[in-house]
Amino acid sequence: MTSTPTLQQQTTDQSQLPAETTDAATDTVRVLHVITGDIYAGAERVQDLLAGQLGHWGFDVGFACLKPGRFAEMREARDAPIHDVSMHGRFDPRPVWKLARIIRREGYRLLHSHTVRSALVASMASRITGVPLVCHVHSPTSEDSTRRFRNRINAAVERISFRRASTLIAVSESLAGHVREQGFSADKITVVPNGVPSRTPVPPRDMARNTWTLGTVALFRPRKGIEVLLETLAILRDKGYKLKLRAVGDFHTAEYREEVLDLCKKLDVADLVEWTGFTRDVDSELARMDLFVLPSLFGEGMPMVVLEAMSAGLPVVASDVEGIPEAIRHGREGLVCRPADPHALAAEIGRIISGEVDYRQLGQNALGRHAERFSEASMAAGVAEVYRHVLADR
Repeated sequence: MTSTPTLQQQTTDQSQLPAETTDAATDTVRVLHVITGDIYAGAERVQDLLAGQLGHWGFDVGFACLKPGRFAEMREARDAPIHDVSMHGRFDPRPVWKLARIIRREGYRLLHSHTVRSALVASMASRITGVPLVCHVHSPTSEDSTRRFRNRINAAVERISFRRASTLIAVSESLAGHVREQGFSADKITVVPNGVPSRTPVPPRDMARNTWTLGTVALFRPRKGIEVLLETLAILRDKGYKLKLRAVGDFHTAEYREEVLDLCKKLDVADLVEWTGFTRDVDSELARMDLFVLPSLFGEGMPMVVLEAMSAGLPVVASDVEGIPEAIRHGREGLVCRPADPHALAAEIGRIISGEVDYRQLGQNALGRHAERFSEASMAAGVAEVYRHVLADR
């Protein structure tokens, strides 16, 4: 399998350069990120962090939202302008022309898309205006949901849209391999791992003395595997472990929420689970957890919540899917196990709770690996380098 080198391997990590070097923006370039905008989850966190960081490398970010919603409300990058290019239905062509007018009026010199829908609209606007396009690939589209027909349609639309892109940014090596399998050459793909802010200082964490608080953060939908985690909770309880689960995030649909709550009752774990709902303050939630668990079944690129846990020095147990093992190496920063297997997940969690694995060392290793590879500054530096290459080729 061909490996796509990351920008950390191709260039000097600019997050390590002196401030006078990284902050010298002699010719600011305006970049328009075309996003969906109706939710605020992992990919939206990437978009938000990039907007806050790219100015240090000479790029001024704006947003164009196809479905304006929670992103505008929850974002931290308040200085970045948001343009409403609402799309009323999958076949509405009006956002393309709105986008083209904004590009010309505001002087945007680059387009950057983040979803299948935004890639389609941005590719058309790029063709009309001649402005180059960069497409960010956050997860494998052909495995985005449990609806196979919809996945195939979205993957086909994505392939068509990506042909217009100058560069495809994959957030992990596994995702780069997925994109190559779609027929795109390795020289069109650059791996820029996701990153999150560093937290300093981070005091060492100690093992829980009595009841362990397992935690997970997600937009809960079938591919996130919350059902597996609930079954795991029941298994561990039956083995005599004292624990509870803190589940942070919204449900994708009200119907799915009812299904999951019914499963809680069936497994008799409802009294062990606290559903907190969505929060912007993930740091505070991580501080209340003893162990972070991500039981995803498929469809991950480089989960931001895993990186958030690492930056907090919080040990992680996660399923072995896509980009997760690139962040969490088994036995070093955390533990990984087979997906969709509650007994395997329970066994790995049990190894930590029982003391078989050094809890404090896992946390310290996670903290160090985050600082080395997965900071927001290194992510922004990698994206900025992609922008420079694209502009230089014009």
